Amino acid sequence: MDSLEAVLAECGVNEGTISPRHRDELDELGFTVFPNVIDPAWLAEMRATFERLMEEEGEQAGREVSQNPGIRRLADLVNKGRVFDRIYTHPVVLAAAYHVIQRPFKLVSLNGHDPLPGHGQQSLHSDFGGPRGDGRGHQTNALWMLDDLTPENGATRVVPGSHRWPTFPKEAMADLQAAHPQEVYITGPAGSVAFFNGQVWHGSTTNRTSHTRRVYHCAFTARENPQQTDQRAYLRAETASRLTRAARYILDV
Repeated sequence: MDSLEAVLAECGVNEGTISPRHRDELDELGFTVFPNVIDPAWLAEMRATFERLMEEEGEQAGREVSQNPGIRRLADLVNKGRVFDRIYTHPVVLAAAYHVIQRPFKLVSLNGHDPLPGHGQQSLHSDFGGPRGDGRGHQTNALWMLDDLTPENGATRVVPGSHRWPTFPKEAMADLQAAHPQEVYITGPAGSVAFFNGQVWHGSTTNRTSHTRRVYHCAFTARENPQQTDQRAYLRAETASRLTRAARYILDV
């Protein structure tokens, strides 16, 4: 399968998959939130899988991409269970990714992220280090919320409209961890999916509670760009055996 249109159709994407309001928010704000994407049974399975993998992998968890002090990380999730297949082939995120990127795209990576109490503050940054202000979308990210995301537990902050700015945060701010006067928090109940243009200025904040703040990050990029996790290098035989033609295209394998 070599046609993005065929892939989107096979995955159930159509003109009505995401609403005009969500399209407008992606265009104007650079982010939007889709409620009730993860049904209760799937949510329970994804939570259980997160904890099982953390226990099984221990100190090695996240090593395929990065390990950060104070953060429970998981990586290479495409290869770690059928429960993840529906994430990167879900019609909502595929429709949103196509709306932003507007050309053939592929998965960048599928990771897990959970800042421990007192940790999680990130510098404001952009997920795409290439051209800015050229009117094109290059990369996206989706936060699959396994727990409620609130300002208290480390919700991602974002500067609305900054995906259109020609500068990177480091060119405009002396302290990248400081609050930006225009920033807002991306919040939502567990089961929601937040989706944003990867060029928008954003960063996680400190988890000031005693609870988990688990998300799965599912990122897409234009097909000409590199992946964070090289799916061809990491693909396991057991994973390959269950992939649909559409999934192979999205993973670029």
